[in-house]
Amino acid sequence: MKKKKKLAGVFLSLSLVAGALAGCNSDSKTSSSSGGSSTSGDTIKIGANLELSGGTASFGQSAADGLKLAIEEINKEGIDGKKLEIIKVDNKSDAAEATSGSIKLVSQDKVVAVVGSATSTNTLAQVQVAQDNKVPLLTPTATNPDITNKAGKLNDYVFRTCFIDPFQGTVAANFASDDIGAKTAAIYVDSASDYSKGLAAAFKEAFTANGGKIVREEAYVTKDTDFRATLTRIKSAKPEFVFLPGYYEEVGLILKQAREDGIDVPFMGGDGWDSPKVVEIAGAEALKNTFITNHYSPEDEDAKIQDFVAAYKKKYNKTPDAFAALGYDSGYYLADAIKRSGDATPENIRQALEEVKDLQLVSGTLNLDKNHDPIKSATILEYVDGKQTFKTKINP
Repeated sequence: MKKKKKLAGVFLSLSLVAGALAGCNSDSKTSSSSGGSSTSGDTIKIGANLELSGGTASFGQSAADGLKLAIEEINKEGIDGKKLEIIKVDNKSDAAEATSGSIKLVSQDKVVAVVGSATSTNTLAQVQVAQDNKVPLLTPTATNPDITNKAGKLNDYVFRTCFIDPFQGTVAANFASDDIGAKTAAIYVDSASDYSKGLAAAFKEAFTANGGKIVREEAYVTKDTDFRATLTRIKSAKPEFVFLPGYYEEVGLILKQAREDGIDVPFMGGDGWDSPKVVEIAGAEALKNTFITNHYSPEDEDAKIQDFVAAYKKKYNKTPDAFAALGYDSGYYLADAIKRSGDATPENIRQALEEVKDLQLVSGTLNLDKNHDPIKSATILEYVDGKQTFKTKINP
């Protein structure tokens, strides 16, 4: 309880700081809107607020690597004689750090836009800062619907490059029903994760609409390490399928312990599994008969995808995951908006981000709906011998 009260206090103080900055920086925002300090000489500053350390560092570092590669490519030609400069902050996989990092980027560094975060919780922590300071926030990979539109109210300075939880959860439910043929399912959710709860809700709604039955719902909390008690309850319910929408650290342990306990039914999750760490933690054997929804596959033969994979491998000597691809795409989406904005002010960039049309990216053709959410395809991957293999692509 003390920890919760302390965290609430941190959020309250940061919210007050954000509100104060929104007021005291009104002059700098006015200057920025007319081509002020957000662009300096031959440089246009963009922020990157990502999980470079902490529990979801694999996601943030991949997105950062993809973004860096994109900016390096873009800067070979530049944008109207200017180069893009990335100002990075490490939010340490923590929501309070994400808020304070965003405040720093917009108030001190005077960036024209912020890319980040990789996870939904840490992106939600930045939304009010973006709105109050009128600086666009573009998340590469955060899928919670509330990020762009909460309770019917559009966050007009907030955008994303990825599809959202309802689409991802629905794709997973349809796969469970149609491809696996499951009539019953269990849901195992991280109760501390907005991302996990969002996918679980979408899956449950779609799976039951398909005529399926949810026979067990269990929960764990981020950083848990022993899942055997809840897994025993799931096993006793005898589901034909388990939906596990979590992040790789807990997912790896859950899969390992589930297989050890004799739960051999298919497991499926979302893009939160997409890290080499899940294989290291779970082991290839535990990953048999598991599937994920994702944003792209490096095995897809599309020429744009293969060009990106080759460039990424050349620079980093590894295969890019979906977080890297979406970080890369976010760099190109933002650069496209800056080009069309005319003078690279935050307001004009916001408008250009909103008006994107048929932008060809690695993760698909980008168009937005009225909520600033992309209308894109989803890819389903299967783990075979510890490696992701391309199974199918699902259109919206």
